Amino acid sequence: MIIGVTGNAGKTSTKEMIGAVISRIKKVRSAAGNLNNELGLPLTIIGNWDKEYYTHGPSMWFWAKVLTHGYLDLFKKQDYPEVLILEYGADRPGDIKKLVKKFKPHIAVITTVGDMPVHIEYFKNADAVASEKSNLLKVLSANDYAILNHDDHRVLDMQSKTKAHVKTYGFSSEANIRASDIEYVSNEEGRPVGITFKLNEFTPASSAGGVHFVPVRIEGSLGKSQAWSSAAAAAVGLVLGMNLVDISEALSAHHGPKGRLRILRGIKNSNIIDDTYNASPASMRLALETLRDVPALRKIAILGDMLELGEHSEKAHRNIGILASEIVDILVCVGPKAKFITQSALNKLSSDKIFTFNNSNEAKPKIKELIQEHDLVLVKGSQGMRMEKIVAEIMAEPSQTKDLLVRQSKKWLAK
Repeated sequence: MIIGVTGNAGKTSTKEMIGAVISRIKKVRSAAGNLNNELGLPLTIIGNWDKEYYTHGPSMWFWAKVLTHGYLDLFKKQDYPEVLILEYGADRPGDIKKLVKKFKPHIAVITTVGDMPVHIEYFKNADAVASEKSNLLKVLSANDYAILNHDDHRVLDMQSKTKAHVKTYGFSSEANIRASDIEYVSNEEGRPVGITFKLNEFTPASSAGGVHFVPVRIEGSLGKSQAWSSAAAAAVGLVLGMNLVDISEALSAHHGPKGRLRILRGIKNSNIIDDTYNASPASMRLALETLRDVPALRKIAILGDMLELGEHSEKAHRNIGILASEIVDILVCVGPKAKFITQSALNKLSSDKIFTFNNSNEAKPKIKELIQEHDLVLVKGSQGMRMEKIVAEIMAEPSQTKDLLVRQSKKWLAK
C-alpha cells in the first residue's frame, strides 16, 4: 500500500504523524528529507537511504550500494514494509502528474495550498498549483481514499476530481475529523513545552448528537499545524481500522520533526521556536501566529527570505512585514528579499526595533546581543538562508545541534 502526501505546507509533519499512527498496526517506511521527486520516490521504495544520501551525496559508491541492497531486499518479502508513505513534490507543472503514473497511491492526503504557495515561481497562480496537486487524487480508484483539508477551499474543492472515498479534516465544524480546543502547555518553570487539543470524529451516525473525541498532547512542538497534521493522520488511521484512543496514544508519543516549530531552550534563559526547515508565505504566517499565541514577556522574530516565489516575492514579503509588525517587539530581517519585510514593518514598528542583515552569519552577533531573559524568539526562513545557523548560535545547548537542528550533516555544514 502507498500513502501519498502533498501540499504546500505541513507535508513533512503530516507524513511523520501518519507514520507514527499506522506503525502501531503496520510495518511502515516513510520517505525522509526531500526525497519527493522522480529520484527520491524510487529510493524510498527500494530502501531507507535518506541519511546516507544527505550525508555523503549520490556518489558512485552510494548508487552501487543502493542497487545491491535494494535488489536483495526486494527478495526478502517478509522484511519489506506493508505501507510506504511517500511525499509527492511539485516544483513545476506536470511534476506530480508524472510521479503518479509510476507510483500510484491508495490513500492520498492533501495538506494545504494557500493563497501564495511555496514553489509558485513556475506556476501562474495558486489555482495552478492546486490543479497540479489534484493530480494525486485523479488516479485514485473507487476503493481508495482521499484525505482533504477542509479549511483550505482549494483543497476541499478537489473532492470533485476523484472517484475515491473522501474524508476531510481541519478546524471546521463540518470536517469529518475536527481538531478543537487548542491550548499551549508550559512546564513548572513557565516554559512552553507543547500543545493539547481534542480530535473529534463526526460520522453520519453520530452527527445528530453523538460525537467521538479524544484528547491529544504533543510535546516539543508548537502551533496549530500540529493539530492539523494530527487530524490528517487520524483520518488515515480510521480508514485503516484504528480507533481514536489508539491514534491519540500514538500521536502523544510522537515528537515533531526538526526545524518545524520545535521549542528549544535559548541563551539567557530564553525560548526559541525553531521553524528553520523551510519557508513559504503560508508557513511563515502560521509561524508568526504561533509566536503571537504563545504567552511571553517579549517576542522577537528573526525572518529570512522566502525563496522560489518569482514575481510574487515582493508582495509576499511585504504582507509578512505587516503581520510581523502587529506581533513582535523586535524584528530581525535576513537576506536581500527580507528588505520588503522591513519596509512594511516600519509602518508600525519604530526603526530602532528593526534590524537587517545580508545573511545568517552576519546576523548572529547582534541577535545574541538583543536577546534578554524570558524572550520568545522565532527563527524562520527558506532552506537557502541557512537560518539554523542562527539557532545554533543562540540555543542553550549548542553541543546538541546534531540531535536538535536541521541540516547538520557534513554535506550541509560544509556549505
